[in-house]
Amino acid sequence: MSLDNILTDIYRSFQENAQDARVILLHARSRYRTALLSRLLSDMDMRVFYYAMSSNDVDVRSFLAGFTHDLAEQVPTFGAHVNQIGLDASDPAALLDAFVADLEELADQLSLLVLDEFDRADIGDDLQMFLEMLIEALPPHVKLVISGRGLPRLPWMSFIAQRKAVMLRDNEIVAGDFYENQSAGKPRLEVRALGPGSVVLDGDGVDSWEGHLPRLLFFFALERPFVTRSEICQAFWPELNNDQAVNVFHVTKRRLHKALDSLGLDVLIHENSYYRVNPELSIHYDIVDFVGALVEGRQAQDNAARVAAWQRAIELHQRPFLQGHTEGWIVRRRQEYQMGYIEALTGMATARLEENRPEHALTLLQKAVAEDPRRQDLHRRVMQLYADLGRRSEAASHYQRLQETLKEQRTSLEPETVSLYRELMSS
Repeated sequence: MSLDNILTDIYRSFQENAQDARVILLHARSRYRTALLSRLLSDMDMRVFYYAMSSNDVDVRSFLAGFTHDLAEQVPTFGAHVNQIGLDASDPAALLDAFVADLEELADQLSLLVLDEFDRADIGDDLQMFLEMLIEALPPHVKLVISGRGLPRLPWMSFIAQRKAVMLRDNEIVAGDFYENQSAGKPRLEVRALGPGSVVLDGDGVDSWEGHLPRLLFFFALERPFVTRSEICQAFWPELNNDQAVNVFHVTKRRLHKALDSLGLDVLIHENSYYRVNPELSIHYDIVDFVGALVEGRQAQDNAARVAAWQRAIELHQRPFLQGHTEGWIVRRRQEYQMGYIEALTGMATARLEENRPEHALTLLQKAVAEDPRRQDLHRRVMQLYADLGRRSEAASHYQRLQETLKEQRTSLEPETVSLYRELMSS
């Protein structure tokens, strides 16, 4: 195949896979990453805004200063909102709102915001948090493209589970081993986060943790490619001052290594100011399987493959992430993976409807509603299916229960829900 055909194939894959995601990672192992960027920048049918990260991008202030300066050369009016409140503003949320307002004015059509050479930036925790909030707050017509020679320390598996991110390796979407730390053969460590959280070493459960914190520290580190010590301390001991938190962290890390000392390797290693799970460990992590099944379900070209992927995701998520724990970072991650579980349930329901199995589809949709009762789009699907099955009274009862629940929560019915109810009752 000619180079031109290869690049055309890669470009087509980018266009297809970037449609639903907010952030697209051009994987460091992509052979044609630079060529793809050149193709994007030369596409006259697409608005592409380019910024090359540098060693100066260490905090929010320096990033916004460099970014607004460079983007203003492409769009002279860019940065008006950020400049209005000033880069010295102490409220990061206000800076984020101003930056998003500037992005909203870039264009009213699909736009790509490219952050190239991402690995050159020594990103501090405040900028890291800013970028994560930015991904959540991006205007609908703006997508973030990240390119570099390494894997940014974002919670990629969580973002992918929520359908907010994709990893592209040339024309292939990454659907497993997202942090490249999973064993290719039979692993020594089986790590299961879906449920109460367990670690099995060479077939035997590990229970010598000396408290729950060392075990949770292991799970925390598995959720990102890299973490800083300050990120760990903020997540686990926000009420302590820095010195106290650092002392407790080192005690916890020692207990983690002690619990798994038969591996003969340090579990957490320190590299370039970051901590990461030792890549030499032989690990199998169930979250990797779960997120991989979601990606495969989205990518499947036929119903059989799609059903198999959704079924695998549903079976893996029999219980929620680190069930029983109430720490803030765990609750957030649990909700994020729950979104992927709901997608699998609704995807399987759609497949069952295509197979003319509406009762099974209804059961799956009821499970999805139970996972997140706030999702009125799911309630509407349940109501519609009741009606399609000739069970209008149950559709009406479902609507009335929803109405009562929302009234207690001081929340309103969406116009689409009211409209559907009236339509079903009048037919």
